[in-house]
Amino acid sequence: MSYQSIFRDGCFAGRKIIVTGGGSGIGRCTAHELASLGALVILVGRTQEKLDKVAAEIAEDGGQADTQSLDIRDEDAVKAAVTAILERHGRIDGLVNNAGGQFPAPLAKISKRGFETVVSNNLTGGFLVAREVYNQSMHQHGGSIVNIVADMWNGMPGMGHSGAARAGMLNFTETAAVEWACSGVRVNAVAPGWIMSSGLDTYEDPALKAMFPVLKKKVPLKRLGEEAEASSAICFLLSEAAAFISGDCIKVDGAASCNTKLDPLAEHDNSRPFEGFHRAVKPKVLQGG
Repeated sequence: MSYQSIFRDGCFAGRKIIVTGGGSGIGRCTAHELASLGALVILVGRTQEKLDKVAAEIAEDGGQADTQSLDIRDEDAVKAAVTAILERHGRIDGLVNNAGGQFPAPLAKISKRGFETVVSNNLTGGFLVAREVYNQSMHQHGGSIVNIVADMWNGMPGMGHSGAARAGMLNFTETAAVEWACSGVRVNAVAPGWIMSSGLDTYEDPALKAMFPVLKKKVPLKRLGEEAEASSAICFLLSEAAAFISGDCIKVDGAASCNTKLDPLAEHDNSRPFEGFHRAVKPKVLQGG
């Protein structure tokens, strides 16, 4: 089998695109879709073994992938990594700023170190990668950057550190879209809601794990999203079809962020998922549900 993208075959042919956090979840899925459409994908993450596994999958499917292991929070490492990528591939046409992470906790229980760590993961690191990609490559020839944020609209109780960081990344997206437009660089964001990604299996809190299977009851479309549904939005924003879209954010959340919570949601089974990713694996926490 191969990736069943809705986009035209070869539409990213010759493009060199970095995907941070490419070793799992939405990043892995997006890397697969971009590679299936002709891009040479550079997978970036902290764990070389995970990157190598995804690169091997892409090669097995007939695509091209390279890897670069680093911690995006380390400024010097980011500078050196972007330089190394350019030495190997000559230019960078696209960046998917997907790497990040957080832990559940109420604001009153989050330490300064914990807060700063999550902000560094979800905001500062993404800024560093985008800045270096722009300064070292994109300012010369243009390009497209897609920053992955989250469903942080109206607050993010239980993960206030992540909500603050993601909101900051959205504002960074809007600012960079203006400042870097003169170089032909577009900067946008995608805000996934509750997606059936491997990231759900990283949370150990029993109460949180028990909540995941019933999250769909809070979504107007009455289901969780597929990784491929987030990936298709990312690929659209990277593509030429989005040439006049910059400084914007696409929500991929089944209208969950629009739900006022004032009226009960109608029960239905009328939403059909787009299941384009042929290697998708349902999170363990949702299996059987």
